[in-house]
Amino acid sequence: MSEAEPLLDEYFVWLIVEKGRSRATVDAYRRDLTAFLAWTAERHLGVREVAASDVDEYLVSLRDRGRAAATLARTLASLRGWYGFLADEGLVGADPTAHVRGARRGRTLPRPLDESEMVALLDSIPSTAALDRRDRALLELLYGTGCRVSEALGVRIEDLDFDEELIKVTGKGAKQRLVPMGRTLREALARYLEPAGRAALATTRASNLLLNARGTPLSRQGVDAIIARRALLVGIERRRISAHVFRHSCATHMLAHGADIRVVQELLGHSSIATTQVYTAVSVSSLQQVYRGAHPRAHG
Repeated sequence: MSEAEPLLDEYFVWLIVEKGRSRATVDAYRRDLTAFLAWTAERHLGVREVAASDVDEYLVSLRDRGRAAATLARTLASLRGWYGFLADEGLVGADPTAHVRGARRGRTLPRPLDESEMVALLDSIPSTAALDRRDRALLELLYGTGCRVSEALGVRIEDLDFDEELIKVTGKGAKQRLVPMGRTLREALARYLEPAGRAALATTRASNLLLNARGTPLSRQGVDAIIARRALLVGIERRRISAHVFRHSCATHMLAHGADIRVVQELLGHSSIATTQVYTAVSVSSLQQVYRGAHPRAHG
């Protein structure tokens, strides 16, 4: 029996007895939560380890599989009810759904940061203290490769090939792929791997690239905290940014600059090009906005 099963049973009893929910409603919640817990189990995430970025990623995965906005909204409502109950009962430290925005009806598109915002955010991080170097390497990795947060946290030192300027990442289903190491990412990683960087944090022989202040592997919650703190320092609202936004921004900015969609598909590790095509709509939307503002005959 998993740790979640008795908690689920307790929650469903509470819904029926205390909240008066119908059997049909409870069954719908059960389906939503069972599917979510199966997804987290594949990623070896316990109930108490789920972060806001995981909820975001799950909802994105549902949308990418063609789920309707109404389904996404119901799923988020199920997760909010579940984690609200666990938080009220003191069974989790924090509610990971508290700052997750609900999907609007109709088609929802990724909302990347503007290129100028991304540059300002990355360039605002100094390269002096070990944690500063770690944060810069982390955010450059997320934006520079478009990798998922779970993939970034799984990168080990031996996965870095500075000679060929490649990084090996392990994605869904343990599938591995090579992603390029751009100039600013290479520089950020090199500074982080200097004696004043990662070595100053390491307290164990763990080969994980990204470490926390205690010298152990960085967690998803740690990534969320880093992003929130760094965004605040440059005036980016917390609700506008998450680890997944770096992935969205990478894909959207590359397509806006003329990258072939199949190259972006390979970079992001999408098994289907249909999943990648959602980013083209963002690029086309940006193109239309610029065209309407700049072309002398755009308004008739």
